Amino acid sequence: MADIFSMISDGILNVLNTIFNPILAMDPNPHNPALTVLVIAFIVSLITTIANKYLVDQDKLNERQQKSKEFQKKFREAQQRGDGKEIAKLQAEQTEMLKDQNEMMMDSFKPMFVTFVPIILIFFWMRTSAIHDLVLILPAPAYWLTLTPFWHFIGQFLYGGKATIPYGIGWLLWYMICTFGMSQILRKFLGFKQGF
Repeated sequence: MADIFSMISDGILNVLNTIFNPILAMDPNPHNPALTVLVIAFIVSLITTIANKYLVDQDKLNERQQKSKEFQKKFREAQQRGDGKEIAKLQAEQTEMLKDQNEMMMDSFKPMFVTFVPIILIFFWMRTSAIHDLVLILPAPAYWLTLTPFWHFIGQFLYGGKATIPYGIGWLLWYMICTFGMSQILRKFLGFKQGF
């Protein structure tokens, strides 16, 4: 059984190496490939943003969110006034609102079903490639703004080891910073009406 798993993972890794090693080779510093992580973050952000754009009806999602906000506002106002009739009426509508919210949540999961496997494979490749050894030194303000000491503490707690390079971050935190920034830029570029 272990041999089959090993063969499959080696085969997947070979395919991923064929795809991503050329990107890694173009990095000006292939032994500390921060630029490669930035490019991969862009690719992943583009895939997920496009999936969100075409698999989720953004207008319908915005309409449902607005409807939900209005319902919550009416409900709070009725509670503050102590209007029992209005509260009872709104509670009767609440079942429909919950159904709407469940549909909205299921719609927002559609892109994840499409992007989950490719992203897991990309992470698998990054974890086994030279990217795994990436150390990037952040300026002190960025180090504190990204809550890096907290993430170092969590990493030490979960995995042991110790952060020895002052203001240094590894590939995963650098990837998350890049992905967050790229996603916001791409969402604006593709005309999303809301942030995250």
